Amino acid sequence: MPAIIRGFGGSVPAGSISMNQAADFAARTSAMPEAMHRKVHALYRKAGISKRGSVLINPQLPQEDGFQDFYATARDADDKGPTTAHRLHRFQQEAPALASNAANIALTASGLRPESITHLITVTCTGFYAPGLDIDLIDQLNLSPSTERIQVGFMGCHASINALRVAQALCESDANRNVLVCCVELCSLHYQYGTDTDSIVSNAIFADGAAAIVISGAEDGVEVEDVEVKDVEVKDVEVKDLENASEKLGIIAATGSVLVANSTDAMTWRIGNHGFCMTLSAEVPDLITSQLRTCIEPWLAHHGLTIQGVKGWAIHPGGSRILNAAQQSLDLNQEQLSHSRSVLNDHGNMSSATLPFILNRLSDDRVEKPWVMLGFGPGLEIEIALIR
Repeated sequence: MPAIIRGFGGSVPAGSISMNQAADFAARTSAMPEAMHRKVHALYRKAGISKRGSVLINPQLPQEDGFQDFYATARDADDKGPTTAHRLHRFQQEAPALASNAANIALTASGLRPESITHLITVTCTGFYAPGLDIDLIDQLNLSPSTERIQVGFMGCHASINALRVAQALCESDANRNVLVCCVELCSLHYQYGTDTDSIVSNAIFADGAAAIVISGAEDGVEVEDVEVKDVEVKDVEVKDLENASEKLGIIAATGSVLVANSTDAMTWRIGNHGFCMTLSAEVPDLITSQLRTCIEPWLAHHGLTIQGVKGWAIHPGGSRILNAAQQSLDLNQEQLSHSRSVLNDHGNMSSATLPFILNRLSDDRVEKPWVMLGFGPGLEIEIALIR
Protein backbone atom coordinates (compact mmCIF):
# COMPACT_ATOMS: atom_id res chain seq x y z
CA MET A 1 0.00 0.00 0.00
CA PRO A 2 1.56 3.32 -1.03
CA ALA A 3 2.03 6.39 1.12
CA ILE A 4 0.37 9.01 -1.08
CA ILE A 5 1.09 12.71 -0.70
CA ARG A 6 -2.32 14.35 -1.04
CA GLY A 7 -1.69 18.01 -0.18
CA PHE A 8 0.78 20.68 0.87
CA GLY A 9 0.21 23.80 2.91
CA GLY A 10 2.52 26.55 4.09
CA SER A 11 2.31 29.80 6.00
CA VAL A 12 4.73 32.53 6.97
CA PRO A 13 4.25 35.42 9.40
CA ALA A 14 2.75 38.64 8.08
CA GLY A 15 5.76 40.55 9.40
CA SER A 16 9.14 40.29 7.69
CA ILE A 17 12.48 42.08 7.67
CA SER A 18 14.95 42.72 4.85
CA MET A 19 18.50 41.51 5.23
CA ASN A 20 19.94 45.01 5.24
CA GLN A 21 17.58 46.06 8.03
CA ALA A 22 18.30 42.83 9.90
CA ALA A 23 22.06 43.48 9.74
CA ASP A 24 21.57 47.00 11.08
CA PHE A 25 19.43 45.60 13.89
CA ALA A 26 22.04 42.95 14.77
CA ALA A 27 24.84 45.49 14.97
CA ARG A 28 22.76 47.91 17.02
CA THR A 29 21.28 45.37 19.45
CA SER A 30 24.62 43.86 20.41
CA ALA A 31 26.25 47.31 20.58
CA MET A 32 28.96 46.19 18.18
CA PRO A 33 31.99 48.34 17.35
CA GLU A 34 32.03 49.96 13.92
CA ALA A 35 34.46 47.39 12.50
CA MET A 36 32.01 44.62 13.38
CA HIS A 37 29.22 46.44 11.53
CA ARG A 38 31.01 45.80 8.25
CA LYS A 39 31.56 42.11 9.08
CA VAL A 40 27.90 41.62 9.97
CA HIS A 41 26.68 43.30 6.78
CA ALA A 42 29.11 41.21 4.70
CA LEU A 43 27.88 37.95 6.27
CA TYR A 44 24.23 38.91 5.80
CA ARG A 45 24.81 39.85 2.14
CA LYS A 46 26.32 36.42 1.42
CA ALA A 47 23.33 34.55 2.86
CA GLY A 48 21.38 34.38 -0.43
CA ILE A 49 18.27 35.77 1.27
CA SER A 50 16.15 38.83 0.46
CA LYS A 51 13.90 38.86 3.53
CA ARG A 52 12.70 36.65 6.38
CA GLY A 53 9.46 36.39 8.30
CA SER A 54 9.18 36.63 12.07
CA VAL A 55 6.25 36.39 14.46
CA LEU A 56 7.97 39.13 16.47
CA ILE A 57 7.56 41.75 13.76
CA ASN A 58 4.46 43.91 13.67
CA PRO A 59 3.93 44.61 9.95
CA GLN A 60 2.41 47.98 10.89
CA LEU A 61 5.75 49.19 12.27
CA PRO A 62 8.98 50.04 10.39
CA GLN A 63 11.04 46.91 9.75
CA GLU A 64 14.00 48.05 11.80
CA ASP A 65 11.76 48.52 14.84
CA GLY A 66 10.05 45.16 14.49
CA PHE A 67 12.21 43.18 16.91
CA GLN A 68 12.77 46.01 19.35
CA ASP A 69 9.91 45.21 21.72
CA PHE A 70 11.29 41.71 22.28
CA TYR A 71 15.03 42.25 21.82
CA ALA A 72 16.12 45.44 23.52
CA THR A 73 19.61 46.84 22.95
CA ALA A 74 22.12 45.09 25.21
CA ARG A 75 22.89 47.02 28.37
CA ASP A 76 26.40 45.58 28.54
CA ALA A 77 28.46 42.61 27.34
CA ASP A 78 26.76 40.32 29.86
CA ASP A 79 23.25 41.08 28.60
CA LYS A 80 22.14 38.10 26.46
CA GLY A 81 18.54 39.14 25.94
CA PRO A 82 15.32 37.38 26.97
CA THR A 83 15.48 34.20 29.02
CA THR A 84 14.66 30.84 27.50
CA ALA A 85 11.45 30.70 29.54
CA HIS A 86 10.33 34.04 28.09
CA ARG A 87 11.13 32.91 24.54
CA LEU A 88 9.26 29.61 24.93
CA HIS A 89 6.24 31.39 26.38
CA ARG A 90 6.14 33.41 23.16
CA PHE A 91 6.41 30.17 21.16
CA GLN A 92 3.29 28.87 22.90
CA GLN A 93 1.47 32.08 22.03
CA GLU A 94 2.48 32.22 18.36
CA ALA A 95 3.09 28.70 17.04
CA PRO A 96 -0.47 27.27 17.02
CA ALA A 97 -1.94 29.91 14.67
CA LEU A 98 0.89 29.62 12.15
CA ALA A 99 0.81 25.81 12.27
CA SER A 100 -2.97 25.50 12.02
CA ASN A 101 -3.06 27.83 9.03
CA ALA A 102 -0.59 25.65 7.12
CA ALA A 103 -2.49 22.53 8.16
CA ASN A 104 -5.85 23.97 7.05
CA ILE A 105 -4.45 24.66 3.58
CA ALA A 106 -2.96 21.16 3.31
CA LEU A 107 -6.27 19.60 4.36
CA THR A 108 -8.20 21.67 1.82
CA ALA A 109 -5.75 20.68 -0.92
CA SER A 110 -5.96 17.02 0.05
CA GLY A 111 -9.73 16.78 -0.25
CA LEU A 112 -9.92 15.10 3.16
CA ARG A 113 -12.19 16.15 6.00
CA PRO A 114 -10.39 17.05 9.25
CA GLU A 115 -12.18 14.27 11.11
CA SER A 116 -10.73 11.70 8.68
CA ILE A 117 -7.19 12.33 9.94
CA THR A 118 -6.10 9.33 11.99
CA HIS A 119 -2.57 10.42 12.94
CA LEU A 120 -0.96 13.80 13.63
CA ILE A 121 2.81 14.21 13.50
CA THR A 122 4.07 17.54 14.85
CA VAL A 123 7.62 18.67 14.12
CA THR A 124 9.62 21.44 15.78
CA CYS A 125 12.99 22.14 17.30
CA THR A 126 12.32 25.73 18.40
CA GLY A 127 9.76 25.40 21.19
CA PHE A 128 8.05 23.00 23.55
CA TYR A 129 5.19 23.07 26.05
CA ALA A 130 2.59 20.64 27.38
CA PRO A 131 -0.24 20.14 26.73
CA GLY A 132 1.45 20.93 23.48
CA LEU A 133 1.11 22.00 19.90
CA ASP A 134 -0.47 18.67 19.00
CA ILE A 135 -3.36 19.25 21.42
CA ASP A 136 -3.81 22.80 20.14
CA LEU A 137 -3.98 21.55 16.54
CA ILE A 138 -6.53 18.86 17.36
CA ASP A 139 -8.70 21.58 18.88
CA GLN A 140 -8.18 24.28 16.24
CA LEU A 141 -8.49 21.97 13.24
CA ASN A 142 -11.49 20.04 14.62
CA LEU A 143 -9.61 16.75 14.37
CA SER A 144 -11.06 13.70 16.04
CA PRO A 145 -10.27 13.43 19.76
CA SER A 146 -9.05 9.89 18.98
CA THR A 147 -6.32 11.22 16.64
CA GLU A 148 -3.06 9.48 17.47
CA ARG A 149 -0.16 11.85 18.07
CA ILE A 150 3.58 11.65 17.41
CA GLN A 151 6.14 14.37 18.11
CA VAL A 152 9.39 14.71 16.15
CA GLY A 153 11.36 17.04 18.38
CA PHE A 154 14.71 18.77 18.34
CA MET A 155 16.02 17.05 15.21
CA GLY A 156 16.64 20.24 13.25
CA CYS A 157 16.46 21.11 9.58
CA HIS A 158 15.99 17.58 8.21
CA ALA A 159 13.17 16.67 10.63
CA SER A 160 10.43 16.82 7.99
CA ILE A 161 12.05 13.78 6.36
CA ASN A 162 12.00 11.97 9.71
CA ALA A 163 8.29 12.78 9.93
CA LEU A 164 7.65 11.51 6.39
CA ARG A 165 9.38 8.26 7.36
CA VAL A 166 6.91 7.76 10.19
CA ALA A 167 3.96 8.70 7.95
CA GLN A 168 5.14 6.26 5.28
CA ALA A 169 5.32 3.40 7.78
CA LEU A 170 1.86 4.19 9.13
CA CYS A 171 0.21 4.38 5.70
CA GLU A 172 1.96 1.38 4.19
CA SER A 173 0.77 -0.78 7.08
CA ASP A 174 -2.88 0.31 6.86
CA ALA A 175 -4.62 1.84 3.82
CA ASN A 176 -7.23 3.47 6.07
CA ARG A 177 -4.74 5.82 7.68
CA ASN A 178 -4.60 9.52 6.88
CA VAL A 179 -1.62 11.31 8.39
CA LEU A 180 -1.18 15.04 8.87
CA VAL A 181 2.43 16.18 9.25
CA CYS A 182 2.81 19.71 10.58
CA CYS A 183 6.17 21.46 10.94
CA VAL A 184 6.41 24.83 12.68
CA GLU A 185 9.61 26.66 13.52
CA LEU A 186 9.93 30.06 15.18
CA CYS A 187 13.67 30.46 14.78
CA SER A 188 13.59 34.21 15.42
CA LEU A 189 12.80 33.46 19.08
CA HIS A 190 16.37 32.21 19.47
CA TYR A 191 18.25 35.27 18.28
CA GLN A 192 21.63 35.42 20.04
CA TYR A 193 23.35 38.58 21.24
CA GLY A 194 27.09 39.08 20.85
CA THR A 195 29.85 38.98 18.25
CA ASP A 196 30.48 35.23 18.06
CA THR A 197 30.67 34.24 14.37
CA ASP A 198 28.44 31.16 14.80
CA SER A 199 25.74 33.34 16.34
CA ILE A 200 26.03 35.99 13.65
CA VAL A 201 25.67 33.37 10.89
CA SER A 202 22.67 31.73 12.60
CA ASN A 203 21.04 35.10 13.18
CA ALA A 204 21.52 35.87 9.49
CA ILE A 205 19.85 32.83 7.95
CA PHE A 206 17.09 31.45 10.18
CA ALA A 207 13.45 32.49 9.90
CA ASP A 208 9.92 31.58 10.98
CA GLY A 209 7.45 29.44 9.05
CA ALA A 210 5.09 26.48 9.10
CA ALA A 211 4.40 23.73 6.59
CA ALA A 212 2.02 20.80 6.48
CA ILE A 213 1.68 17.65 4.35
CA VAL A 214 -1.22 15.20 4.23
CA ILE A 215 -0.31 11.58 3.47
CA SER A 216 -2.82 8.77 2.89
CA GLY A 217 -2.72 5.02 2.44
CA ALA A 218 -5.49 5.02 -0.20
CA GLU A 219 -6.30 6.92 -3.39
CA ASP A 220 -9.87 7.88 -2.60
CA GLY A 221 -10.75 10.59 -0.12
CA VAL A 222 -13.69 12.55 1.19
CA GLU A 223 -14.48 15.94 -0.30
CA VAL A 224 -13.53 18.66 2.12
CA GLU A 225 -16.03 21.12 3.50
CA ASP A 226 -15.24 24.81 3.74
CA VAL A 227 -12.36 25.32 6.16
CA GLU A 228 -11.70 28.56 7.94
CA VAL A 229 -8.22 29.94 7.25
CA LYS A 230 -7.02 31.98 10.18
CA ASP A 231 -5.66 35.52 9.97
CA VAL A 232 -2.07 34.67 9.11
CA GLU A 233 -0.56 35.71 5.78
CA VAL A 234 -0.05 32.78 3.44
CA LYS A 235 2.43 32.82 0.59
CA ASP A 236 3.59 30.48 -2.14
CA VAL A 237 0.89 27.88 -1.63
CA GLU A 238 -1.69 27.17 -4.30
CA VAL A 239 -4.67 25.06 -3.26
CA LYS A 240 -4.98 22.47 -6.02
CA ASP A 241 -7.91 20.53 -7.41
CA LEU A 242 -6.66 16.97 -6.95
CA GLU A 243 -8.33 14.37 -9.14
CA ASN A 244 -5.52 11.89 -8.62
CA ALA A 245 -3.27 12.65 -5.68
CA SER A 246 -0.64 10.03 -6.54
CA GLU A 247 -0.15 11.48 -10.03
CA LYS A 248 -0.26 15.14 -8.98
CA LEU A 249 1.89 15.07 -5.85
CA GLY A 250 3.65 11.74 -5.53
CA ILE A 251 4.28 8.73 -3.35
CA ILE A 252 6.86 8.44 -0.57
CA ALA A 253 8.86 5.56 -2.02
CA ALA A 254 11.75 5.37 0.46
CA THR A 255 13.72 7.25 3.09
CA GLY A 256 17.26 6.85 4.34
CA SER A 257 19.82 8.19 6.81
CA VAL A 258 23.59 8.54 6.73
CA LEU A 259 25.68 9.65 9.71
CA VAL A 260 28.89 11.33 8.57
CA ALA A 261 31.87 9.99 10.51
CA ASN A 262 33.79 12.26 12.88
CA SER A 263 31.42 15.18 12.50
CA THR A 264 29.59 15.46 15.83
CA ASP A 265 30.94 18.95 16.50
CA ALA A 266 30.24 20.29 13.01
CA MET A 267 26.66 21.31 13.83
CA THR A 268 25.02 21.52 17.25
CA TRP A 269 21.75 22.83 18.71
CA ARG A 270 21.67 23.21 22.48
CA ILE A 271 19.35 24.71 25.08
CA GLY A 272 20.91 27.70 26.83
CA ASN A 273 19.70 30.12 29.47
CA HIS A 274 18.93 32.70 26.78
CA GLY A 275 17.40 30.66 23.98
CA PHE A 276 18.59 27.70 21.94
CA CYS A 277 22.16 28.09 20.66
CA MET A 278 23.38 26.96 17.25
CA THR A 279 26.95 26.19 16.31
CA LEU A 280 27.64 25.76 12.62
CA SER A 281 31.26 24.96 11.85
CA ALA A 282 32.87 26.43 8.76
CA GLU A 283 33.83 22.87 7.81
CA VAL A 284 30.19 21.80 7.19
CA PRO A 285 30.23 22.83 3.49
CA ASP A 286 33.55 21.00 3.04
CA LEU A 287 32.09 17.87 4.66
CA ILE A 288 29.11 18.01 2.31
CA THR A 289 31.36 18.56 -0.71
CA SER A 290 33.56 15.59 0.16
CA GLN A 291 30.98 13.18 1.63
CA LEU A 292 27.55 13.75 0.08
CA ARG A 293 28.06 11.96 -3.23
CA THR A 294 29.65 8.88 -1.68
CA CYS A 295 26.84 8.77 0.90
CA ILE A 296 23.86 8.90 -1.44
CA GLU A 297 25.07 7.14 -4.62
CA PRO A 298 24.82 3.65 -3.05
CA TRP A 299 21.43 4.51 -1.57
CA LEU A 300 20.10 5.69 -4.93
CA ALA A 301 21.53 2.60 -6.65
CA HIS A 302 19.69 0.41 -4.15
CA HIS A 303 16.48 2.05 -5.35
CA GLY A 304 17.36 1.71 -9.04
CA LEU A 305 18.48 5.29 -9.55
CA THR A 306 21.54 7.33 -10.40
CA ILE A 307 22.15 10.98 -9.61
CA GLN A 308 21.52 11.76 -13.28
CA GLY A 309 18.18 9.92 -13.10
CA VAL A 310 16.77 12.22 -10.42
CA LYS A 311 14.50 14.79 -12.09
CA GLY A 312 13.74 17.05 -9.15
CA TRP A 313 15.94 18.01 -6.19
CA ALA A 314 14.66 19.40 -2.89
CA ILE A 315 17.89 20.14 -1.03
CA HIS A 316 17.58 21.91 2.29
CA PRO A 317 19.04 25.42 1.96
CA GLY A 318 20.94 25.62 5.21
CA GLY A 319 22.60 28.61 3.61
CA SER A 320 24.04 29.54 0.25
CA ARG A 321 27.34 27.78 1.03
CA ILE A 322 25.49 24.57 1.87
CA LEU A 323 23.69 24.65 -1.48
CA ASN A 324 26.94 25.43 -3.31
CA ALA A 325 28.59 22.45 -1.62
CA ALA A 326 25.74 20.10 -2.54
CA GLN A 327 25.76 21.36 -6.11
CA GLN A 328 29.49 20.76 -6.41
CA SER A 329 29.40 17.32 -4.80
CA LEU A 330 26.51 16.06 -6.94
CA ASP A 331 27.59 17.92 -10.11
CA LEU A 332 24.20 19.61 -10.47
CA ASN A 333 23.45 22.67 -12.57
CA GLN A 334 21.89 25.93 -11.39
CA GLU A 335 18.42 25.01 -12.64
CA GLN A 336 18.37 21.83 -10.56
CA LEU A 337 18.79 23.87 -7.37
CA SER A 338 16.56 26.76 -8.44
CA HIS A 339 13.64 25.74 -6.20
CA SER A 340 15.87 25.43 -3.13
CA ARG A 341 17.52 28.78 -3.85
CA SER A 342 14.22 30.54 -4.47
CA VAL A 343 12.75 29.38 -1.15
CA LEU A 344 15.93 30.48 0.63
CA ASN A 345 15.77 33.87 -1.09
CA ASP A 346 12.09 34.42 -0.34
CA HIS A 347 11.89 33.07 3.21
CA GLY A 348 15.30 32.22 4.65
CA ASN A 349 16.01 28.95 6.46
CA MET A 350 12.80 27.92 8.27
CA SER A 351 14.47 24.78 9.63
CA SER A 352 12.14 21.75 9.32
CA ALA A 353 9.41 23.73 7.51
CA THR A 354 11.68 24.56 4.57
CA LEU A 355 11.79 21.30 2.63
CA PRO A 356 7.97 21.07 2.27
CA PHE A 357 8.01 24.58 0.75
CA ILE A 358 10.51 23.30 -1.83
CA LEU A 359 8.36 20.23 -2.55
CA ASN A 360 5.42 22.53 -3.09
CA ARG A 361 7.32 24.52 -5.72
CA LEU A 362 8.41 21.34 -7.50
CA SER A 363 4.73 20.37 -7.59
CA ASP A 364 3.58 23.80 -8.75
CA ASP A 365 6.06 23.69 -11.63
CA ARG A 366 5.08 20.09 -12.43
CA VAL A 367 8.69 18.95 -12.33
CA GLU A 368 9.00 15.39 -13.59
CA LYS A 369 9.62 12.70 -10.95
CA PRO A 370 11.43 11.07 -9.27
CA TRP A 371 12.32 13.72 -6.71
CA VAL A 372 14.94 13.42 -3.98
CA MET A 373 14.84 15.34 -0.72
CA LEU A 374 18.08 15.96 1.17
CA GLY A 375 18.41 17.52 4.60
CA PHE A 376 21.39 18.11 6.87
CA GLY A 377 21.28 18.31 10.65
CA PRO A 378 23.23 17.82 13.88
CA GLY A 379 25.24 14.63 13.77
CA LEU A 380 26.33 15.51 11.03
CA GLU A 381 23.35 13.58 9.71
CA ILE A 382 22.11 13.40 6.13
CA GLU A 383 18.46 12.47 5.69
CA ILE A 384 17.12 11.34 2.30
CA ALA A 385 13.65 10.79 0.89
CA LEU A 386 12.61 9.51 -2.54
CA ILE A 387 9.34 10.76 -4.03
CA ARG A 388 7.99 8.94 -7.09
